[in-house]
Amino acid sequence: MNKTAIVIGATGLVGSHILNQLLENDDYASVKVFHRRSTGIDHPKLKEHIVKFEEIEDWKKQLTGDELYSALGTTIKQAGSQERQYTIDFTYQYETAKAAAKNGVAKFSLVSSAGANAESRAFYTKLKGELDEAVKELPFEVITILRPSFLDGARQEDRLGESIGILLAKMFTKIPGLKKYRPIFAGKVAEGMINSLKKCPPGYHIFELDEIFYL
Repeated sequence: MNKTAIVIGATGLVGSHILNQLLENDDYASVKVFHRRSTGIDHPKLKEHIVKFEEIEDWKKQLTGDELYSALGTTIKQAGSQERQYTIDFTYQYETAKAAAKNGVAKFSLVSSAGANAESRAFYTKLKGELDEAVKELPFEVITILRPSFLDGARQEDRLGESIGILLAKMFTKIPGLKKYRPIFAGKVAEGMINSLKKCPPGYHIFELDEIFYL
């Protein structure tokens, strides 16, 4: 096959795995990456676009292809404020998805978060839930949302609190009934996103926690 995939967030934990798996997948002839800095990868399939997400009007016409994978995100510590985190995690991803759908991209996969709920009182889970609901209205043929628990894998930046959380989660999820909350390797999430767009019928699909392990 000669599909073209689009990836945003390709230097992040999940996004880097999405990119690498797509580049090694014979179903894809081209992989477009839109990011603020280079991935540092040299590959014949890779087409990098260094962009400013706040200036999407300048590059949105280039968002063409068959599938869009969205794994863009940050932490409140990195962002510096809730307002800035909302801009990165919601606005940039939503506006990119909206532009891609308008350009005829048929399929869209988004990595969300466990507990995502637009009615949540917690800022982060509310943000993720609002995005999940917003993209539901976009005219993609297939939309898949993956809501993993703790993400395991080597990050570019040190997140001590998250590392401790993963260790504790690995201990407590051995308790019967808590297994579905166990940490998941970021590469497994990436694989699930790619497989979900390959396998799922037209429509809107959400995969919670342990469901992702079987994608």
